[in-house]
Amino acid sequence: MRGRITRRSVLGQMACAAAWAQAPGTPPQVLPPSPAPLTPLASPNDNDPLRLLRPGHPRLVLLDSELDKIRLATKENALAKRIFGDLEKECDRLLSVPPVKYDLAGNRLQTQTRKAVDRITTLALMYRLTGRDPWLRRAIMELKACAEFRDWNPVRFVDTAEMTHAFAIGYDWLFNALSPEERGWVRDALIAKGLDQSLPIYQQKARWTQNHFNGNIVCNSAMIMGALAVADEAHDKAGEIVRAALESIPHGLNTYGADGGWPEGPTYGEYATRYACLFFASLDTALGNDYGLSGFHGVDRAGRFRVYTISQSNRVFSFGDGPDDPGLAPEMFWMAKRFNNPVYAWSEQKQLERSIHPDAYDLAWFVREARPPQAPAWPLDAVFHGVGAATFRSSWEDPNGMFLAVKAGDNKVPNAHFDLGSFMFDAGGIRWAMDYDDGDMNAQTAQKPPIYAIRTESHNTLLIDGENQDPRAEARITRQELGPDFSWVQIDLSKANPKVKQWTRRIGMAQRQAVLIEDALHSDVPVEAIWGMMTDADISPNGPTAALHKNGWNLSVEIRTPRHAVFDVMPVRAGFGQPQNAKLQKLIVRLLEKVTELDLNIVLTPYRDGQTKFKTTAQFPV
Repeated sequence: MRGRITRRSVLGQMACAAAWAQAPGTPPQVLPPSPAPLTPLASPNDNDPLRLLRPGHPRLVLLDSELDKIRLATKENALAKRIFGDLEKECDRLLSVPPVKYDLAGNRLQTQTRKAVDRITTLALMYRLTGRDPWLRRAIMELKACAEFRDWNPVRFVDTAEMTHAFAIGYDWLFNALSPEERGWVRDALIAKGLDQSLPIYQQKARWTQNHFNGNIVCNSAMIMGALAVADEAHDKAGEIVRAALESIPHGLNTYGADGGWPEGPTYGEYATRYACLFFASLDTALGNDYGLSGFHGVDRAGRFRVYTISQSNRVFSFGDGPDDPGLAPEMFWMAKRFNNPVYAWSEQKQLERSIHPDAYDLAWFVREARPPQAPAWPLDAVFHGVGAATFRSSWEDPNGMFLAVKAGDNKVPNAHFDLGSFMFDAGGIRWAMDYDDGDMNAQTAQKPPIYAIRTESHNTLLIDGENQDPRAEARITRQELGPDFSWVQIDLSKANPKVKQWTRRIGMAQRQAVLIEDALHSDVPVEAIWGMMTDADISPNGPTAALHKNGWNLSVEIRTPRHAVFDVMPVRAGFGQPQNAKLQKLIVRLLEKVTELDLNIVLTPYRDGQTKFKTTAQFPV
């Protein structure tokens, strides 16, 4: 039975999850309660979801009517002009490099699919703006090479999805410049290697179609783009995919917290949000509206999560699988326009000012009007209860300012590490407390984190008896006090280790000049509790104090209680995969013996060489 798509029916969908295969040693996927059966979704036109399809091409993401606005921006706006120039150079560079090749890294094709997306969108956009034939020919060469792949790696469907995305854009944006023969083989590859691979998955409601998290959004977005691109020639098949994708994607969209947070971390959050915006934009340009899906709860605030999890020194709060480089997020421009939020545009403009290789979508979606965050709408501190994360900062734009971030979270979430309670800290443009795999892996490439990067001992939290946290454990932010003099949160970590009866961590920023961390622990049996902080700074431990130094800055670390605790340095364990940062080591607190009660209070104070260290009397309330 077919139903009608309405804003109410879409927003009323609840998400459920199917088991995802996990690599050995990684946390299992969270399995939320199953919802009531979903009502099949169709377009507002009960029998044909494609009845309102825009005739002709291009009709995906960027219409020809927008091209003059982009050309004007590249003449009047310095940043847009620079982006255009960088993309010109990239197109010329591509003329002399080999096309993408079929090259699996383990079971992944993603390094190649990412290249295909980047190259084809860049060449196609720049051809549309300039009409330069060499760039058209080069785009066709890339399409031809990928069309001849034996498959697009459907075993790992996000690879198939990304290549489908590339071909949807290539076919649609270049349609009027392609010969009938070229259109034929591009379309045939798109259908056979992309859309046809999704049909049995949709029909069986299997794998990513019923799942939470990034895979659902990425795969649905790419399939709907592909379907809309070839809807004239494969009407029935395209209609079936559009209908199925509209029914499936609420599962993924439901993963956003009401505050915009993404539980897999900022890196996967950016990946999911980019494809969500491509989904909305494609529906809007091809069918005239997105049926209210961009109004799904939390989607409008996904950009807020990104803004708050990037420090003033341009490092991201990289919990879970992900690097500390935030990279580009052109969807921030799309959301800035869609949700009338110039801070989102400010965030992406700042990234572009640092980047030497802009994304084609940064030019396609470019927004001139930008504004930095300002109170009261953008306070310095933010708590994301949906994912259990909090960030604090001393300013928005001072690159030497302080930035503190801490996570509670859920160890069952895909791509999670056993890192409940872990924190990161920047000051003086330096990341003093970092994640083990900063710079070592990128969740958006074919690499996977080494086992050590997942373990509790590689994170900035308490290590109990040398053991990993419970893979089923969750932690919640149970209290918060945010203010100009002292902002902090309290996290209940009692479920992190079965040997611990009660454990709370309180962490916050005092006078925007020091960080306080308190761990209060109770156990019925004596346990070894080791406080730890990963850093690549030079460390000089001296009993209850430690001095860290790097690039003309210092970090004083002091144990307030207990009196018998002392600092020590622990090297990164060998045999678990070494980080690229060879200096990475762990500052730890050693206790004289195992404990059943612990009240550990630590103060971190950064200061520049030659400056007097700030002294705080702040303390957590009883």
